[in-house]
Amino acid sequence: MDTIWLGGAELLAVLRIGLGLWWLESWRHKDRKAWFERGTGIKWAAGIAAEHRWKAVRSGFGTVVAPHPRVMAYVVVYAELALGLGLITGFLTPVALAGGFLLNALYLTLMIHDVAEQGQNSMMALMSVVGLLGMSWQTWSLDSALGLF
Repeated sequence: MDTIWLGGAELLAVLRIGLGLWWLESWRHKDRKAWFERGTGIKWAAGIAAEHRWKAVRSGFGTVVAPHPRVMAYVVVYAELALGLGLITGFLTPVALAGGFLLNALYLTLMIHDVAEQGQNSMMALMSVVGLLGMSWQTWSLDSALGLF
């Protein structure tokens, strides 16, 4: 691959780190007190799920998330933190990329009617796929330094 400055492996690492920063920003801007003490994030998602046109989304949310709103708030918030840190440092990168893709797919499915969310989540999912298929953990990563993957 011909590039102007960085090689292909380095460009994939830049993409991976950028995606990690995006996840970290998603975690950083959340009002964790509101999410954990008042359940605002899960209540907001519950309202969207209740009105969703796909029965599978309504029933899935009702079965998996609604019975455990406090636990699910912690899962969502700390999954975003773990994804961000894992991708930035390149630690367990394939796991983080696959997990991020799945979380973005869930967000995209839930927010299918919101154009802004569709754009953000589809771009983050695409970055995850490119990072995974391009093995973005080969450069500038703890995975590479530790000989993982």
